[in-house]
Amino acid sequence: MTDHGAHSRKSKIKGREPVVIHPEDAKRRNIENGSLVRLFNRRGSCLCSAVVSDEVRPSVLQLSTGAWFDPPLAADSGISCKHGNPNVLTRDEGTSRLAQGPSALSCLVEVEVYRGETTAMPLSAFSPPVINSERT
Repeated sequence: MTDHGAHSRKSKIKGREPVVIHPEDAKRRNIENGSLVRLFNRRGSCLCSAVVSDEVRPSVLQLSTGAWFDPPLAADSGISCKHGNPNVLTRDEGTSRLAQGPSALSCLVEVEVYRGETTAMPLSAFSPPVINSERT
């Protein structure tokens, strides 16, 4: 809810949510600290900035929740969210029919260096939509 606040923005790298990746996994994928990466699975994909650190185990990524959903304008870009929202990667299913609490936000994903064009996908999560105020 406070993704637009100074505390949240301070943790971003080039405006995108950071994803922590183990050095062994990063090396295998030619990912460096600060690289723009694409996390993806069959549900969707998002762009994040890589943080290479041994604070996570090999074969594990850590992506915090909180980045506001920011879909690209071009549906054919292959990206579901350009800001790093993990909800595009996880199941949208409650814990039970009674409770409807959120299920665990863990899932299988792949990660790769993003080689697409980013100038065509500027971040817009904090920009209000253009509203046509003309009345007919």
